Order: sequence, then structure tokens, then C-alpha cells
Amino acid sequence: MSSSSSLVFRKGLDLKAAVAAELNSNYYSDLVQQIKADDFQYRSGRLTVHLAREFGFCYGVDRAVDYAYQTRERFPDRRVFLTGEIIHNPHVNDRLRGKGIQFLTEAPHGSEPLGPDDVVVLPAFGVTTAEMQRFTDIGCVMVDTTCGSVLNVWKNVKRYAQDGLTSIIHGKVWHEETQATASQALTFPDGRFLVVLNLDETNEVCNYIRRGGDRDRFLARFRDAMSPGFDPDRDLGHIGLANQTTMLMSESLEVQELFRQAVADRYGADELPSRFRAFDTICSATQDRQDAVVALLKETPVDLMIVIGGYNSSNTCNLARICAEKVPTFHIADPECLESADAIRYRPAGGKAEATATGWLPPGRPVSVGLTAGASTPDNLVGTTVKRLAELCGPTAP
Repeated sequence: MSSSSSLVFRKGLDLKAAVAAELNSNYYSDLVQQIKADDFQYRSGRLTVHLAREFGFCYGVDRAVDYAYQTRERFPDRRVFLTGEIIHNPHVNDRLRGKGIQFLTEAPHGSEPLGPDDVVVLPAFGVTTAEMQRFTDIGCVMVDTTCGSVLNVWKNVKRYAQDGLTSIIHGKVWHEETQATASQALTFPDGRFLVVLNLDETNEVCNYIRRGGDRDRFLARFRDAMSPGFDPDRDLGHIGLANQTTMLMSESLEVQELFRQAVADRYGADELPSRFRAFDTICSATQDRQDAVVALLKETPVDLMIVIGGYNSSNTCNLARICAEKVPTFHIADPECLESADAIRYRPAGGKAEATATGWLPPGRPVSVGLTAGASTPDNLVGTTVKRLAELCGPTAP
């Protein structure tokens, strides 16, 4: 707990035991625990489910949800707000709404503006420095659930800014975490940032580093992804790499290498120590879940993969991308997407909208399904999905 003009809780509110039973009731699954004990496999009739060995709630998400429940317990008579989704899972966010926690990003929350008697919960992916300052100026009580992996990225970005390097952030510019990370660069007067989404954007920036180009075109292409006053002719000469913690690790490493090579091509390898810096800032839980699906698909033949998690969850979308390269993959938001043995609602890997597939579940023969879940997906949704798969496959083998 620390304070400026606000009271800020960063290590919980000493009510972990008081909310443990409710959290357990809302998110625990006896079936998932049994599947883990059975070597991460589940069999029912013609169905075999192979569960990835790392999946679902990570430590940072578990902590954020725990703190939100503690906040409601500690301040039962005060207005409690979230700046937005605490994590990218609609099931979890709906439960928080049900507890009377309001979302600042949603419908009007009454005629009263935020005041010092209000409590604001900051999400696992953090908030921008401007938002933090606004809540501090108001004097709100704040409960900060920002994940330690995100804080580690912020530390590196601030160091880049302090040392005169432009932060190149591999991330989604619309994502709350990337926005919060980019704002950290601006805590120094000459701090600068540029966000690149993918390898196409990376290659465009790298080509500009190598030989310059059409400055106006560059500024137009990245106008929503750069710091105010960004000048590519000035600001790409000294760069430091960072990333949104939930990106695809292999892609972030490729982005890093492309920038390293571009700087070396332009200025020579001897200049790299002063002009280029990089740190691995993918969170360990994200990496563990990516590694686990790679291992599952390498070691176990499956007919299809089910990936469970919010459609706006970056780490879940990347799990689906990995799986879709190997087998038919269905990224579902929740178990209700399994409509029937013939129809499933899902978001295709790399797609932007939910679609419906028919004939997705092989009929009349043994079927092997791989299953994983994003870091913001609780065990109860995994367990319910397994039960639904068993229902759809029928009780006995043919």
C-alpha cells in the first residue's frame, strides 16, 4: 500500500481467506482436477480429450480476480469501478458486474462523477499514466492488479526513454496493455514509441531504417501507433525492443531479429551496442501455454483442437493460431458455442468475426480432441466444455 493523494493497494486487501470460498464456487472444477490426475486425459465412450499441460488462469489473472473480489468485500457500501474489463473473459467480467462492480467504459454510472469516496480497480494489463494521474488527482482509492510481467516491460520501456532510445513495441495498438506500455515512454520529456503489429509492419519500418523513404507515407501508415511528434528520420536511429506480453513468442523473436539486422545493415555491427537493445518480455505463463500446445500436437494425434477464451484475448488468439497451423481448430468463447454435434460457433484463427461451422465433430467413430484455454479462462469453463463434448459424442462407443 502506498499513497500520493490517493490510497493505493497493490498487495491485496488482507481478505484472501474471506473470498476464497466464493472464488472456488465460481471458477473451480472437480472434473478438471480429475483430468489432471489422469495424466491430462479424459475418456467417455468414443471421445478422448487430451488437455494441454499448461492452460487457463495464470498467476497474474488469478491474482487480479482475487483482488477484485477482495475489493468488493472490503468496500461493501462504496461505489466500486473497473476501468474496463479486468481480464479478457466475458464470463469473469459478467460475474463482477453481478457483484455490483461498474465498468467505466460502459453505460453511464449515475449522475455523480468519480470522487474520493469511490474505489477504482486497475486491470491486470494496467492503465496508461494519464489514467493513473486522473484517478490520483481525484483522490480515489485504487486497487492496482497490474501483472508483474507487464510491470517488467514498463521498466524496460522507461529505461529506453531515459537512455534516449525509441521503444519499438510489438503489440496491438488498440489493446489496453500496449496503450499502457506506450504511455510509459512518455514519462520522460524526449520519450518516443512506435507500435508494430506484425511482420508486414516490421518489414516496412526496417526498410525505412535501412534506406529511408517516403516520410509522409510512413507517418500516415503509423499515425495511430506512434508518439506525438514522431520523426522516423530522427527517431529510428536508436531503438529498444519490447512487446505486449501476450503476443506469439516466435513472432516477437522474429520482430526483434529483423530490427537488429536492419540497424546493423544501416550503421554496421559495431554500432549495435549503442543503437539497439532488446529484452525478452513475453510473460512466462503465455510462453508455457504456447509451449504446451506445441508439445501436445507433436506428441498426440488429434482430430481437432478446441481453444477456449475470450475473442479479444490476445494470448488465446495466439494459441488458436499455433493450433490452426497443424489441425482443424475452433476458438470458442464459452461452452455454449458447442451448439450440437453438427454445429459449432467459433472465431477462425486470424479472423475478426464469429462464424458457424457444420460437420465439425467426426461422426460414428472414436474421436480425439485436443483442448486448451487462454490465461484468462477459468477451470469451470474448461470442465463444462469437456462435459458438453462428452454429451455430443454420445455415451458409448459404436
